Amino acid sequence: MESQSNECWFGLKANGSDDLERVGKDTETMSEANREWAQAKEELIYNVTSLGFPESIGEEMAKNLGSPKAMRRMSAYLRYEKPKKVEVAVDEMLAICSEIDAWRDRKESLEANAKYNELKYFGLE
Repeated sequence: MESQSNECWFGLKANGSDDLERVGKDTETMSEANREWAQAKEELIYNVTSLGFPESIGEEMAKNLGSPKAMRRMSAYLRYEKPKKVEVAVDEMLAICSEIDAWRDRKESLEANAKYNELKYFGLE
C-alpha cells in the first residue's frame, strides 16, 4: 500500500503527530526575518484550517498578531487545545494581542521612568 503525502500547499507536512516538518518551500530569496515570519504565518494558517476553520480566519489572525512569536504562540494553542468554535480561537488571539500591548506599555513606562530618574539625578547638564 502506497502512502499518500499529506503536504499542504505552503510546504508544511504533518509527520504523524501534531508536529510540522518543513518541506521544499522556495525561501532562498527571502531574508531570515521574512522567512521566519512567512513560516510562522503558514503554520498558523495550517493549524486554523486543520480545525475546519476558513483560511481567511488564519490570514486575519496572522495580520492581527503581527509577529512570528505571537503567531507560533497562537499555533501552539490551536494544536493543543483544538477549540471547536472559531469564537474561542479568536478570543485567544485577542488575549494574546492584549498581553503584547500590555508588555509594550510596561516597557515604554519603564524606559520613560528611567529617563526621568536620570534627569532627576543628573539634572539638565
